[in-house]
Amino acid sequence: MTNIEIFKESFIKYEGYKDVLEGLKATIIIAVLGLFIGIIIGTIIATVKIIPKKNGITNVLSKIGDFYVWIFRGTPIVVQLLLFYYVFLPLMHVRIPSMIVATCVFGLNSGAYVSEIMRSGIQSVDIGQLEGSRALGLPFTKSMIKVIIPQAIKNIIPTLGNEFITLLKDTSVVSFIAVMDITKAFQSIAGGNYEYIVPYCVLALFYLTLVSLVTLLVKLAERRLKQSDRK
Repeated sequence: MTNIEIFKESFIKYEGYKDVLEGLKATIIIAVLGLFIGIIIGTIIATVKIIPKKNGITNVLSKIGDFYVWIFRGTPIVVQLLLFYYVFLPLMHVRIPSMIVATCVFGLNSGAYVSEIMRSGIQSVDIGQLEGSRALGLPFTKSMIKVIIPQAIKNIIPTLGNEFITLLKDTSVVSFIAVMDITKAFQSIAGGNYEYIVPYCVLALFYLTLVSLVTLLVKLAERRLKQSDRK
């Protein structure tokens, strides 16, 4: 049997495609929810960092944000997964499904990067926008939520797209905590018959397809936003 025939047998006859579909679903869920959590956390941290430091509380919050970013940007995501799943949770005598742990860790990791992305996006918005909304009587928080942050998000759509692509590819390490992602699925197929060439080539094509689709969606979103700006 050729390598391709061996792969077809494992993929179809022995239902390897079921693991692939399960892994694909897990990969997409972790990446999407991870980015969603990251945007929430990143927006909060970025807002805290640019709030005028009028009292000790804002200074403390800003330092906490800096420390958070330093920790999650300074350690590999696979190390974060291992620490949370095999160290922190057992120490607290807490048992959480590995899929949820992976999603939360990816969200926390993404939040550190999105905070810097969001901060640069907020700072790219003309300061007159904030001053104008404050002059109309809106408090700082409402001015940020209703005026500044929506414009900042429009400015950082391409960068957020890159962050999502990074998360999508980084999900290949979640098998370290026993999550069946798309990489683990193809590893199982390859390990079942010791034929690695075709499964790993197909795996690469899967990632290339996913990244290409995300890139296309980001470009369409950019084009749509530019059209709305002209109107």
